[in-house]
Amino acid sequence: MKGPIILVVIVAAIFGITIFALVAQYFRLWIQSYTTGAGIGFFNLIGMTLRKVSPSVIVEARVTAVQAGIADEFTIRDMEAHYLASGRVRNVVAALVAADRADIPLTWKRATAIDLAGRDIVDAVRTSVNPKVIDCPDPAKGRQTIDAVAMDGIQLKAKARVTVRANIERLVGGATEETIIARVGEGIVTTIGSAASYKRVIENPDMISRTVLAKGLDAGTAFEILSIDIADVDVGDNVGAKLQADQAEADKRVAQAKAEERRAMAYAREQEMKALTQENRAKVVLAEAEVPKAIAQAFREGNLGIMDYYKLKNIQADTDMRSSIAEPGEPQK
Repeated sequence: MKGPIILVVIVAAIFGITIFALVAQYFRLWIQSYTTGAGIGFFNLIGMTLRKVSPSVIVEARVTAVQAGIADEFTIRDMEAHYLASGRVRNVVAALVAADRADIPLTWKRATAIDLAGRDIVDAVRTSVNPKVIDCPDPAKGRQTIDAVAMDGIQLKAKARVTVRANIERLVGGATEETIIARVGEGIVTTIGSAASYKRVIENPDMISRTVLAKGLDAGTAFEILSIDIADVDVGDNVGAKLQADQAEADKRVAQAKAEERRAMAYAREQEMKALTQENRAKVVLAEAEVPKAIAQAFREGNLGIMDYYKLKNIQADTDMRSSIAEPGEPQK
């Protein structure tokens, strides 16, 4: 009989230890839920563990909702479902409490959708209540100013500060701060570029703010632009003069290249003419070499007598003398 009794005692001890462990693990959470009226039972806490839901997260978030008076807007099952979807239950409840205090319309469904979209719902509500300022351009991206060139060729370097407020209705699917910065930068460049003179922009920097703000740059974004303030406008380089100087230098190089091309062509033509002259002189020498042959042939055939030959020689000598007399002599020293 002792064997079965010992076995029963061991089983009872194990059961008792298990019950004690469960009570010790969930007792604090159950007491917290019970005393605040959160409505989460002891066995429900055990069920959460079995469903792989953190009881502490659900209890703490539920107690916060009950204390803030917004617990009727969602159920415990809704909280568990959001937790299982990898949502941040504490953040969602905190955002709902903040929105309720600030009288901002925010439902559980929209808050969980924003949270699951990866947005910080608490920061969104906080930004909706207290607008924040965005630097344009973003210094973290490595640029300190937005550079643009007016119509007179003078470069201006501008800095802007954009005050935005989160738009809860457009947080899901709305563009982020990077889009706001890009659009504002584009508007600044367009406004400066359309100015007839940089002096006009320097004298009235608010013209940039008015023009950019009138474009409705917050369309399709998760923010509402409240104001665009030009923090600083500095004069940069004379880009127009630099471009003209570069163009003049380029034209000069082109002209030099064309002149060099013409010089090379003229030199080549000169060499061709010299070669042609030498060729013609060679032909003349060849032709003169045929004269003695023709005279000898005429003697052999009887077509030229000795007297005719001497007359020809006299004519040639007379011609040479006249040519030498006609040539200018060297100047006397």
